[in-house]
Amino acid sequence: MEVWRGVIEAYREFLPVSDSTPVITLNEGNTPLIRASRLREAIGAPIELYLKYEGANPTGSFKDRGMTVAVSKAVEEGSRAVMCASTGNTSASAAAYAARAGITAAVLIPKGAIAMGKLAQALIHGANTFVISRMLS
Repeated sequence: MEVWRGVIEAYREFLPVSDSTPVITLNEGNTPLIRASRLREAIGAPIELYLKYEGANPTGSFKDRGMTVAVSKAVEEGSRAVMCASTGNTSASAAAYAARAGITAAVLIPKGAIAMGKLAQALIHGANTFVISRMLS
C-alpha cells in the first residue's frame, strides 16, 4: 500500500508546480468519502451518493488543499512570509503551512468576526495577527 504524501504529490500533473517546487505539506487531502444513503433517498435519485468529509484535513478545512500549493509556490519564489485576511479557516491554514515551511504568517482579522477556534490555531502556529476594523473585500 502506498503512503499518502499530500495533494501536490497526488495531483502534481494538474497543479502549477515543477520538479523544483519545494513541497510544503501536512499530508492534506485523502479525506474520507461518506455514503449519503438517506440524502440519496430524500432526493429520489437512482445513484450512489457520497459526501467528502474535509474536516479530516490538518486544520479541519478544505482550505488546506489550496494552501499547500500557495505556500509551496511562495517558498519557491523566495518569500519569507505569507499574509492573508480571514475570518477563520484561511488564517488557520496559512499559519499552519507557514509554520511547516519555516516562514512567517501574518493574518488580518476583522474585529469580533473570527471563529475563536480558528484564531487559536493561527496563534498556536505562530502567526502574527493584526485586528482590522472591517474585512477587506
